[in-house]
Amino acid sequence: MKGVESVEIEVVRLAHGRDLQLPDYATASAAGADLLAAIDQDIELGPLERRVVPTGISIALPVGFEAQIRPRSGLAAKHGVTVANAPGTIDADYRGEVGVILINLGKEPFRITRGMRIAQMVIARHARAVWREVSELDRTARGAGGFGSTGVTVGSAKTA
Repeated sequence: MKGVESVEIEVVRLAHGRDLQLPDYATASAAGADLLAAIDQDIELGPLERRVVPTGISIALPVGFEAQIRPRSGLAAKHGVTVANAPGTIDADYRGEVGVILINLGKEPFRITRGMRIAQMVIARHARAVWREVSELDRTARGAGGFGSTGVTVGSAKTA
């Protein structure tokens, strides 16, 4: 796709994911590739229950990249099902199966079936910090204000 950087990711399809599609993008401009549930039996995820759902793949990311596992907005909005540690991070040196920690924040049980799109994976570059200890940080208009200090309405830093 024009204007979009691409990176080659090695992927191994595991035995229990043998018939499932590899991660794929639902649309030409999608940032996340859908991950599928590689399960042999349906999982009923009860309210407030969480479970690691296998995807049937292992990946090898180049150094300097990570894979972010993110919720699917439709599952979250319609059923309250999300990724518990969103976004989950897969490091470049991890070679195990990609698993998705799903949690049901809804009021009703949610059934996960084989091949269901359960999460999305975004491949992102990252930097490695080099920490430099100083005695004082530069001053900004915001300063130490955090956790709602900028308010919830436009133009007002006072509204909590």
